Amino acid sequence: MRRLLVVGPSWVGDTVLAQPLLTLLQKRHPGADIDFLAPPWTAPLVERMPEAASAIVNPFGHGVLALSERRQFGQSLRSNAYDACLVLPNSFKSALIPWFAGIPLRTGYRGELRYGLLNDLRRLDTAALPQMVQRFAALGIGHGETLPAMLPSPKLTSTPAQQNAVTTRLNLDTRVSPLIFCPGAEYGPAKRWPEEHFATLARHLLDAGQQIWILGSPKDAAIAETINAGTAGRCVNLCGKTSLAEAVDLLTMARGVVTNDSGLMHVAAAVDRPLIALYGSSSPAFTPPISRQACVLSLNLDCSPCFKRDCPLEHFRCMKELTPAQVLAAIRETGMLHRS
Repeated sequence: MRRLLVVGPSWVGDTVLAQPLLTLLQKRHPGADIDFLAPPWTAPLVERMPEAASAIVNPFGHGVLALSERRQFGQSLRSNAYDACLVLPNSFKSALIPWFAGIPLRTGYRGELRYGLLNDLRRLDTAALPQMVQRFAALGIGHGETLPAMLPSPKLTSTPAQQNAVTTRLNLDTRVSPLIFCPGAEYGPAKRWPEEHFATLARHLLDAGQQIWILGSPKDAAIAETINAGTAGRCVNLCGKTSLAEAVDLLTMARGVVTNDSGLMHVAAAVDRPLIALYGSSSPAFTPPISRQACVLSLNLDCSPCFKRDCPLEHFRCMKELTPAQVLAAIRETGMLHRS
């Protein structure tokens, strides 16, 4: 195999979890160029993955078929002469582009109406592959082969020059390494630890002399402002002020990260930062942060994980009853307060 195409997922966290697959492909096919087809919002992550030769922007949004445009786009990739393609999403639409591109070997799991579009269809054994990172990686090995007992960890790159550029642009005080809060979760409110809990935790840490930056997308700005208001404005609210690539650089600089189960949680793990990952409606058994420095906190209630956007029982106990005191104790146990 000289040239491979990977059709990537749409979510930030899932994209990070696809990187171990790229590492396995690189080892299996030394010298091969691996291109990664990604939506514009995740392409900056792929550019921080040394295993990817290039990030090709997928111009089609969620739920958009645009059959004629997909045909034209797929045909435009024919000149790349790919030997094989791995399709990570399970949708019909995701299998169209490699088929239109005429890629000889097209691998993916059985999904909606993909017979013919993919000619190397795999049956997913969810019991044997309980984690998403394993399911992605398994597409990179042959039928009947076994995954390595220990998969390579995701590892995003960030240089001192890149870090200096963003801190200079935002006029951030870097004399003390910050604790970074990531209070958002794109999927929905059921994955978010309450703002008042974040504010209570922040007050304890600020009173102890810590610096706190709040990081997230523009959609998280109001949540961050509520948290900051609960600290009399002593946090630095960066939500909506950075690109995703800049968020990678800022997380690399953190002494520790407190985060919901979100895309930024996986980014923090991939830059090897100590982190506290807060789980409620989702499952750390399926999408854990892949890092030895991650501490997962979950109450493991009978009703969770429900994988719903909003609490179906309307009590939200899985997050409300996970107290700031418990998170503060975990922060102290990790030793992140003593890091420079």
